[in-house]
Amino acid sequence: MDLRIFTEPQQGASYDTLLTVAKATEDLGFDAFFRSDHYLRMGDGDGLPGPTDAWITLAGLARETKRIRLGTLMTAATFRLPGVLAIQVAQVDQMSGGRVELGLGAGWFEEEHRAYGIPFPKEKFARLEEQLEIVTGLWATAPGDTFDFHGEHYDLAKSPALPKPAQDRIPVLIGGHGAKRTPRLAARYADEFNLPFGSVEDSEKQFGRVRAAAQEAGRAADAITFSNALVVCVGKDDQEVARRAAAIGREVDELKENGLAGTPAEVVDKIGRYAAVGSRRVYLQVLDLDDLDHLELISAQVQSQLS
Repeated sequence: MDLRIFTEPQQGASYDTLLTVAKATEDLGFDAFFRSDHYLRMGDGDGLPGPTDAWITLAGLARETKRIRLGTLMTAATFRLPGVLAIQVAQVDQMSGGRVELGLGAGWFEEEHRAYGIPFPKEKFARLEEQLEIVTGLWATAPGDTFDFHGEHYDLAKSPALPKPAQDRIPVLIGGHGAKRTPRLAARYADEFNLPFGSVEDSEKQFGRVRAAAQEAGRAADAITFSNALVVCVGKDDQEVARRAAAIGREVDELKENGLAGTPAEVVDKIGRYAAVGSRRVYLQVLDLDDLDHLELISAQVQSQLS
């Protein structure tokens, strides 16, 4: 079971804070540092010092880290044109020496689009599907060849399809709870399928849908890695769990029901239940980015039991 650190910088975090967390992620032996791709805080608060761009952040971290994987959960297809996104991600992959992964989703937070003048189209899923075909197609085009695409939303003609990533294939992550179109899209494009903030029962059901869609598409049953994203709140005792829950404005019982919360033993047990239904990777949503002791505890007493 891989444990990855997943941050939500739109809630209020500078690049320097993210760099500190990413370096701790690497030093403490976690597998990867991922971040959301949002431009507006959700819920109460001022979000100071303001948003940071996901791919600019990852470009900086690519030069400041050496081992950990770097990626997004999820880049919004509404934020960037697919050709531009393919260039950005390939460049950051080169800058990192081949450690980048792309999570790509349709985009859903209408308020942030209004706040920053980003178009929010009514039909987003079809755009996501075209973006996936374009981005992966550009990367897969042989050097010297050109790439063409003529769709309903995007049109590319004689693209040189450059630059190329450092990796032969940048892993693509697709996720969500959709029962029909999402599994079909994952079956076609995903190296990894992620279910965000879902129960063990929801995970088992959705993983099954994706496996079935993959088999229908002629892919091997183990071709896709299955993962979860879950909020994390671990303490060495009940008092420490309660303190960390209060720091992020959440209730302990709610966190235990909907996330990974409690003592290290409780959290290891719950991760085991996700593993039993096929999850092989967990993205730990860390909401208090100043509490590095939290990461140290998870590394020493949770991750060590899963190795």
